[in-house]
Amino acid sequence: MEFINRQNIIELSNPGVVSRQLLNPENSSSTRVTITEVHLEKGACQPRHTHEASEQIWYAVQGTGKLLLADDVEKEFAAGDVVRFAEKDVHGLLNDGNDEFVYVSVTAPPINFGYAYQNKK
Repeated sequence: MEFINRQNIIELSNPGVVSRQLLNPENSSSTRVTITEVHLEKGACQPRHTHEASEQIWYAVQGTGKLLLADDVEKEFAAGDVVRFAEKDVHGLLNDGNDEFVYVSVTAPPINFGYAYQNKK
């Protein structure tokens, strides 16, 4: 069993985006998965990007937004929805709703997302 105390949960941030690293290579010995809780302020955006060797599953917990997909395609994404991105799938998110958008992300194999954020605490 492995227990992760809330004091060991790292927060990474960019303007308008906070990513709580619930389980990642820095606080866990797991070699199979990274779990993050991501908060986007109204109007915030995670630009389109890919992961070369990991798949990702997002579960929308709160709010409404738009998935930013390949070829400038956008798709509504709202609380209760789940989306899976295979490795190399283009994906991003725009919070175009009226409130904070929150989703939980599961990434396998794990990724240390520190490279993608400006601030760490």
